[in-house]
Amino acid sequence: MKRILTAIVLIAFVFALIFWGNQLALIIVSALAAMLAAYEYVALTRAGDEVVPAWWLLPAVALLFVVTYWRPLDSPLPVLSALGLSLLTIIAFREAKSGHLERVLPISAAGFFGLIYIAYPLTLLPQIIALENGATLLIFLMLVVWTGDIAALYIGKAFGRRKLAPALSPNKTQEGALASILGSVAIAGALAGVCQLFAQRGSTVLHITEPLWQTLLLAALVNIAAQVGDLLESALKRGVGVKDSGAMLPGHGGILDRIDALLVAAPVLWYLLLLKEAAGLGAF
Repeated sequence: MKRILTAIVLIAFVFALIFWGNQLALIIVSALAAMLAAYEYVALTRAGDEVVPAWWLLPAVALLFVVTYWRPLDSPLPVLSALGLSLLTIIAFREAKSGHLERVLPISAAGFFGLIYIAYPLTLLPQIIALENGATLLIFLMLVVWTGDIAALYIGKAFGRRKLAPALSPNKTQEGALASILGSVAIAGALAGVCQLFAQRGSTVLHITEPLWQTLLLAALVNIAAQVGDLLESALKRGVGVKDSGAMLPGHGGILDRIDALLVAAPVLWYLLLLKEAAGLGAF
């Protein structure tokens, strides 16, 4: 019951933020989620062998959101580079003083990866909503990820027989993974139908301009990315011997547990939109 109630509250909050918030509000919420997830990531590294310094990672996450809001197109790469070099410098001198230079590479790599894995994908959400039909695009992303997760959970439990990746997540099945893709495609088709009804009534609250086949293909590809994201976080947790990244969300574990699929799905959606534009296939 706690899992269901938490999910309802989170879904309602996200939908309200998309429809009634603004880009700045989305940036603030995304940054807060990223910093909480980064804090959990630091705890994961603490459970392993090399501890990423929280006093560096959390301000670095916040800075990345600030500069992305200021100059979204040309600031992320140089800022990521500068942050990575700053961490390498700090860790190199610190470990040289303590006589453990063998720790420089793993700690620096883990810290920089935290930015790429957690912060950068979430900085894309405010950029997505700024696109043509951006609100609908974010709703599409969330529905595809959530529906796929629900379909995989319940269909996998009821009908799953063949394991998908037992070393990473022993409860996931091939049947559940297929159901996840089909569920995401189905919800994308339903969203396209709702958008068509809105268009017939002259409303652009929900609007999609691309052909239906592109929407369905996009949903399938984003779903696959989301499932990979789920498995990747499982790999991180199992690598350090923990079950959940935290306990901030009743019934769901930590923030990182809840957004793991989104952390891969969001950048993949962003890249697919860029490829669509480059191929002359139009906007969403």
